[in-house]
Amino acid sequence: MTTGDPGAGDALPPLIAAQHRAMPFTRLIDCGMDQADARRLLAGAGVALPWQDAAAILADTQLERARLAETNGHDVTARQARRYAAAALMFAQMAYQTDTAEKRELYARHTAVTSALVPDVERVEIPYRDGVLGGWLCLPAGPPRATVIVWGGLSGWGAAYLPVADAYTARGLACLLAEGPGQGQSRLQHGLYVDERVTDGFARFVDLVEADPRLGGAIGIQGISFGGLFAAHLAAADPRVGAVVVNGAPAVPTVPEFRTAREQMAAVVGTDDLDRVAEVMDGLRFDPDKDRIRCPLLLLHGGRDPLATYEDQEPFLHAADPAAATVRIWPDGEHTLYNHAAERNALTGDWFTDHLTGRSTPKG
Repeated sequence: MTTGDPGAGDALPPLIAAQHRAMPFTRLIDCGMDQADARRLLAGAGVALPWQDAAAILADTQLERARLAETNGHDVTARQARRYAAAALMFAQMAYQTDTAEKRELYARHTAVTSALVPDVERVEIPYRDGVLGGWLCLPAGPPRATVIVWGGLSGWGAAYLPVADAYTARGLACLLAEGPGQGQSRLQHGLYVDERVTDGFARFVDLVEADPRLGGAIGIQGISFGGLFAAHLAAADPRVGAVVVNGAPAVPTVPEFRTAREQMAAVVGTDDLDRVAEVMDGLRFDPDKDRIRCPLLLLHGGRDPLATYEDQEPFLHAADPAAATVRIWPDGEHTLYNHAAERNALTGDWFTDHLTGRSTPKG
């Protein structure tokens, strides 16, 4: 989601400046882009080429690297290049706030490239309402000790969080990267949007984990950015959730003031009617007096997050048992802690391991 900060990137045209604010270097790296590609994208987008074209060219270059590596028997290099290509295509589609044909095509390409990462990544699909919810399952080397379901918010979804999945599978946890209602192919291909009952859609991923004989143990959920609101609601409503991480989410969502952010939210709800968007946001308000979180909660916050203040997230803490709630704040942390990604992923990976496998100890 864009920051809407009018003071950033004044030397660039407004649209390009907004894209640079929404997709800074730290976010590009956090979501798996090659560092050299990220620098090229930020240096060239809006100068020589539109953002989406510059990102797509970087993806094409990585896919050619993958083809040549595979031809020469270098499968590890080929897989890594495909992951870089998938990340570049993820950010290419983010240039479009609304669901244009170009956005759908770029996201379909991203999905196809990610599908080629088998067996490291497995596509899953779940019938829901009149469409299909999608996601990506990543398994550890041995039998999973537990499973964590991870989803994003308004603009970054699914395989954008492959680096998170890497951290979890390295710890013996299975990781399901969800594209819930209003996200990814669930929205762009199947027309599933966010409404007041959006947690029903995310609960279907819990159903999938329970039904898969390969996945045993407890189930944790993690919501990133706006998706943290959905995670908190699901943790409060579904006793199958054994632990929840909320990272950079507002407890009381509102229609944003800035145009690009408003367009993102309207696209997630599936309507240009801002009154309906406001109605949905009001229906998703998290009320700690009614919504009680009975499983362990880890709340993450960045002190430099322009989208979610600490006060915005306090209701989640008020809904939890103080003895089972943990807060971690990085004073210099950006939105969802892009700039502390490795430490963040290690912290949440260890925290889920402790709380889902019975290794946690009471807080002093």
